[in-house]
Amino acid sequence: MKSFLRNIMLGVAFAGALGAASSAASAKDISIIAVTHGQANDPFWSVVKNGMAAGAKDSAVHIDYRAPETFDMVAMSQLIDAAVNQKPDGLIVSIPDSSALGPSIQKAVAAGIPVISINSGSDVSKSLGALLHVGQDEYSAGKAAGEKLKELGGKVAICVNQEVGNVALDLRCKGFSDGFAGSATVLPVSNDPADVRAKVKAALSANAEVDTIMALGASTAGEPSLAAVADAGMTGKVKVATFDLSADFLKAVAAGDAAFAIDQQQFLQGYLPVVFLANYAKYGLIPGGNVPSGPNLITKDKAAQVVELSAQGIR
Repeated sequence: MKSFLRNIMLGVAFAGALGAASSAASAKDISIIAVTHGQANDPFWSVVKNGMAAGAKDSAVHIDYRAPETFDMVAMSQLIDAAVNQKPDGLIVSIPDSSALGPSIQKAVAAGIPVISINSGSDVSKSLGALLHVGQDEYSAGKAAGEKLKELGGKVAICVNQEVGNVALDLRCKGFSDGFAGSATVLPVSNDPADVRAKVKAALSANAEVDTIMALGASTAGEPSLAAVADAGMTGKVKVATFDLSADFLKAVAAGDAAFAIDQQQFLQGYLPVVFLANYAKYGLIPGGNVPSGPNLITKDKAAQVVELSAQGIR
C-alpha cells in the first residue's frame, strides 16, 4: 500500500514538474511588440523602454520596441502594420494622431491581437478597440499646471511645443491655457534643444512681459528654456515648469530656479502594459479600465528625492 501511494505521489510530482516546465516555456514564447512615436534614445522614451524591459523580465516574455526615426505618422502606421503581420501575442501603441494611426490599430484588433495604448490617445483608445490605456489625461494635466502657475503669480505665458500636431502635446497647451486664465501663447519649436533655446530667448526679448514658461518635455524643452532664461538674465524672474522629468531639470527645481515638473511616471507606461498583456496571454486576465499613471507635480520639496531615480532611467 505504501509503495502504491509512493508511486502516486511521484507521478503527481512528475506531472507537476512537467506542467511547470510547460508553463515556463509557453511564457517565454509570448511575444509582445511595442510601436510608439518616441525614439528609444529620447530621454523620456528611454525610460518607457526601460519599463518595458523590466516588465518583460518579470513576466518572462519577449518585448520588441519600435519607433520611426522622427515624428512621422505615416512611418509609424507602417510599423504597426508590419507588427500585425507578425501576429504577436500583444501590441502596445501610443496614439498621438488617431486619424493617421486608427486604421492600422483597428487592423490589429480585427486580427485578434490584444492592444493596449500608452502615453497618448486616452480619448480614442477604447473606440479603436484597445483593451485599455495607461497614461495621463493630457488636458487635465495641462490645466492643473496652468492653475498652479497662476497661483504662483504668473500673468503672461508661453507654452513651448516641440511637436505641434501631436494631439497629446496640443492638449497639454490647451489645458495649460485654460487653467492659467491669463495671456498664454503657443511657441512652436523643434526637438532640437539648440533651436528651443534660441526661440525661447527670442520670445523673451520680443515680449518683456512674459513671466511664465510651460515646457512640454524636460530634456527637449524644459532644460533649453531654463538656459534661455539664464541667457536673458532673467533667472528667478521667469517661472519655468515642464512636463516630464530629467535629472538636470529636477536639480533646478530643487535649487529654486524652476517651479515644478509634471511626472506622468512613464516607467509604468512601459512596464504595466507588458505585464498586463503577459497575464492576458497566459490567463485571460486584464484590468477592467484605464490606468492613470499621472499627473504628479514634483515641486521643490520632492525634487531632490527623485533626481537619483531620474538619473537611473526610472523616473
